[in-house]
Amino acid sequence: MFKKLQQKWNVTGWQLFIILCVFAITGTTTAWLTRLVTGWAGFTDETFWLWKFLLRLGMLLIGYQLILLTVAFIFGQFAFFWKFEKKMLRRMGIKL
Repeated sequence: MFKKLQQKWNVTGWQLFIILCVFAITGTTTAWLTRLVTGWAGFTDETFWLWKFLLRLGMLLIGYQLILLTVAFIFGQFAFFWKFEKKMLRRMGIKL
């Protein structure tokens, strides 16, 4: 599986390891920040589910992308992830 990713993304083994670490750190950070933001916004178990859903969706759609590029920059993989982001946005119909 890792060999296929290396070939698909045209990266070395070390780069693949760093890329996977960036994805892991970004996912964990986004989950942590989403919990923090919903708490800061005053959401509780009694809060209407749609409001929580919309805030979390916004965090995932916008926050995740920004955090991903920030973490990628810190790990020196910004070029790879910028290309990754542009490809994903094109698939969603957003052109840069």
